[in-house]
Amino acid sequence: MLVVRAADWVAPVRQAARQVLREHVDGDAVGGDGLETAVALAPVILLVGRRERGGFAVALLDEVLSDPSRAWPAALLAHGDRAVRRHVHRLAVETGRLSPAELARTAAGDADTVVQSLCADAALAAVPEGRPCEEVVGPLLGARSPRARSAGVTALRRTGEPGRAVAFLADRSAVVRACARYVVRQAGDDPVAWYRERCARAGDPLLPPGAVIGLAECGERADAGTLWALLGHPSAAVRARAVAGLRLLDVVDVRRLQPLLDDPAPGVVRETVRAVEPSAQLLSEEWLGERLDAGRPRHVRVGALRLSFRRGGSARARALRVAREDPDPEVRARGAREAAR
Repeated sequence: MLVVRAADWVAPVRQAARQVLREHVDGDAVGGDGLETAVALAPVILLVGRRERGGFAVALLDEVLSDPSRAWPAALLAHGDRAVRRHVHRLAVETGRLSPAELARTAAGDADTVVQSLCADAALAAVPEGRPCEEVVGPLLGARSPRARSAGVTALRRTGEPGRAVAFLADRSAVVRACARYVVRQAGDDPVAWYRERCARAGDPLLPPGAVIGLAECGERADAGTLWALLGHPSAAVRARAVAGLRLLDVVDVRRLQPLLDDPAPGVVRETVRAVEPSAQLLSEEWLGERLDAGRPRHVRVGALRLSFRRGGSARARALRVAREDPDPEVRARGAREAAR
């Protein structure tokens, strides 16, 4: 109530509330822990702080948190409220409360992208030029978040370790792969040659899927032959990335991709549907109708539905009719959404 009334439009109410609020946040005045009180009130302080006269409570919170004589509770940096966590980390960066290593670990472990970027940028700004700094770069490179990993990969150029970026050319994240290619190119190496060499071994069971799509991201249409050869790879992820790469290079051949619409892996069928959807008219209506049968796997039926809807006409009408009677609720829901359109 005090936080809300500290932003009241009536000046006497506002002034009285601010005085009492400051007394509660000042631990000595009420015989309690002012920092603990400020932390407990932080979510509502930041919420009310968006109001026209809500800046007082925010300034008071910053004043308490910026006091170097007060140690922050361990739970503060991991606060469940996202707005509080962002505010606290921003303040920690401005006041130097956290070391570069602590900032890097936070960037690697926090789930919020704003906190990740804030802490990663602050940590890397403290890394000396041309000198390895494993305590900062290491946690970022091992992070689950693509944003944190990409920051760590980019920093390898600053620390004079571009060779380590090669290991991230096949990362599962497109942004990390792009950063790795940048670092490798700046070091004078050719990432395209690396991709071609890895993907040329079509029978390699350990071929990383990221290398397949990476070849399409920076290769040429002439590299399509390498991707076509990977459509029979034992790994479903590699097959799916090969299809995605063919679509990226704009070399889709509906007839050659058509068998993959029956692939046992849902991910492969999804990518194939995306690739052939613009040319759905080239698929036989009877062939699509066979894949709407309830005996087919659900992902095959869903793919056939999507292509039948794209094809339009009698194929769409048939797909809607079959979808209404499908035993799977997801398939029925897709049909209902399409009918509503």
